[in-house]
Amino acid sequence: MDLQELAKKHGVWHIVDNVRSAQFIKRHPENPVLSGPQLPYRSELVFNCSVIKEDGKYLMMFRNDWFEPPGVRGKHTTNFGIAESTDGVAWTAWPEPVFPPEDLGLNNPYDPRLTRLEGRYYMTCCCPTRFGPQAATFVSDDLRSYEMIDMSMPCSRNTLLFPEKINGKYYRLERPFWQAIDSYSNKNSIWIGRPYSTWISSSPDLVHWGRSKALIDAADVPFCNVKTGPGAIPIRTEKGWLLIFHAVDFDPRRGKNGWEDKWQKRYHAGVALADLEDPTKLIGLSPEPLLTPEEPYETDGGYRNNVIFATAGVVEDDGTVRIYYGAADTHVCLATAALSDLLDACTPV
Repeated sequence: MDLQELAKKHGVWHIVDNVRSAQFIKRHPENPVLSGPQLPYRSELVFNCSVIKEDGKYLMMFRNDWFEPPGVRGKHTTNFGIAESTDGVAWTAWPEPVFPPEDLGLNNPYDPRLTRLEGRYYMTCCCPTRFGPQAATFVSDDLRSYEMIDMSMPCSRNTLLFPEKINGKYYRLERPFWQAIDSYSNKNSIWIGRPYSTWISSSPDLVHWGRSKALIDAADVPFCNVKTGPGAIPIRTEKGWLLIFHAVDFDPRRGKNGWEDKWQKRYHAGVALADLEDPTKLIGLSPEPLLTPEEPYETDGGYRNNVIFATAGVVEDDGTVRIYYGAADTHVCLATAALSDLLDACTPV
């Protein structure tokens, strides 16, 4: 069966084949930079972090998972921890997890995105509920106590805030997660049109969100055939808002790639550019992945292999961008690229 027939049989518009990471991006030689055994509390998986730099010090909020009962994969508990670093490579975790506080009544939140906005820490994450996954926004002044300011309707996840107001409005990136269309045989839905694209919404007050529109359509990304979603907090540049996102492809030829009997997806990192004054306008998109799973810590021995989930980007004074990503849903890893190369990779759309 050729690739076109294979794609048609499984309800995807093409099979993603022969892709590689961008030549200009460099993985750090000390990868992974943070793993479960490094934490001073119970941990088996550490991944999908958010990183900011303040006063010369790096601050990371990360997802921490462990299994109940121990060693039985597939049933796990999550919380968020904080780690600090002076060089962005060697990390020291705070002695206890910081989220979720007991008074919020949340269970197993995941994938935090942290940004400094108007002098405060804002954190978005996904919270499993009996209605499905719901994206939530919290605010904190010390990363130890949190106030919930918004909880989305189901089903939504992977939301993140832009780090500043733009022409009087707040913006956030979103990915709808309609479980009813979580099927590779259905490329249509009532709302999003194609499966699992990256959306953008605006708000006057961080509570009331609307004017939503698709921003990075899965069907427009050549290394994707399932979904795209937000990755790192958007980075302001002279040419536009740099967006590091994730894109997923499905291939029925893949078999066991982690704890499940079959894991036939593969997660890549991509890069795009949105207009500075109107971020609902996509102005650039790379036709090639920024990162695709290639190294052993990304492809072997993980909870879910073949996964790169880039969730943080820090721009240094010399124009280097540190990109932190979850590898195989197991570790935090680091790659670097020149900001100019990331911008040049975005083909005008």
